[in-house]
Amino acid sequence: MSPAEDERSIPLPERWPRASKFALSACAAAVAELVTFPLDLTKTRLQVQGEAAVRRNGAAAGQAIPYRGMLRTAAGIVQEEGLQKLWQGATPAVYRHIVYSGVRMVAYEHLRDSVLGRSEDESFPFWKAVVGGMSAGAIGQFFASPTDLVKVQMQMEGKRKLEGKPLRFRGVHHAFMKILSEGGIRGLWAGWVPNVQRAALVNMGDLTTYDSVKHFLLLNTPLVDNSVTHSVASCCSGVVAAVLGTPADVVKTRIMNQPRDKQGRGLLYKSSMDCLIQTVQGEGFMSLYKGFVPTWMRMAPWSLVFWLTYEQIRRICGVSSF
Repeated sequence: MSPAEDERSIPLPERWPRASKFALSACAAAVAELVTFPLDLTKTRLQVQGEAAVRRNGAAAGQAIPYRGMLRTAAGIVQEEGLQKLWQGATPAVYRHIVYSGVRMVAYEHLRDSVLGRSEDESFPFWKAVVGGMSAGAIGQFFASPTDLVKVQMQMEGKRKLEGKPLRFRGVHHAFMKILSEGGIRGLWAGWVPNVQRAALVNMGDLTTYDSVKHFLLLNTPLVDNSVTHSVASCCSGVVAAVLGTPADVVKTRIMNQPRDKQGRGLLYKSSMDCLIQTVQGEGFMSLYKGFVPTWMRMAPWSLVFWLTYEQIRRICGVSSF
């Protein structure tokens, strides 16, 4: 058998391990995103209601009375905009997770197995898991930031229509091109700093917690590497990720949704720190946790669906367990 035939006989996951893991994580993330997207839309609407900066700039004149609470917000979207609007912005969200989840998962495993390294007993020290999780999340989110920007702005289109404002976008492609024409390449990365900060915190909760809890259970309990262990670890990761990531998520959403001038500069907030200060001063500290319930209610099932799907398709495709 020739060397070329030998290479072709090797399973694809072994020939292209990182590309295979990228594809598998992207598939699992797409499934989880579609299942839980209505909660993400509800969370986004909650996070921008009652903005102090909007009130000061007079942009709220004639604005519809904002929704209050998760259930009323979701019910209002269905009643006033239609059931299908609960998935408005789902396409760029799936694009975002193909890039974001693919990059972060590959980056974390590379950091864990090659850069930071495991201990002699094959365990991964917690501090290394924290560094790996935050780094992987930041890297993945930086690359995915343009798709996240489009997702956030498209999620607000239904609300603009109800307020009598003209729609900004006809679709995903038009949204990308309009943002690019108005703000240039830099405009596609508007809000990337709080976006990356949020992703680092979320992944410190998600990746770090899942990896640490899973291997703790395997080493210290009778549980084996199966769906029960994956479910327990994913539930823990969803809670921690929501607590750590919600404040940065509120800041990110507001910066991405704010109006901009012709140079692409924000009209309400100068920076993520300015947004944080204005939000706390104008609305109180707990405003940083606006949308926490739908954030947590989304992250918990998202983590569960993602990790169960990811672990199973890795096993089916002959890739070792995460």
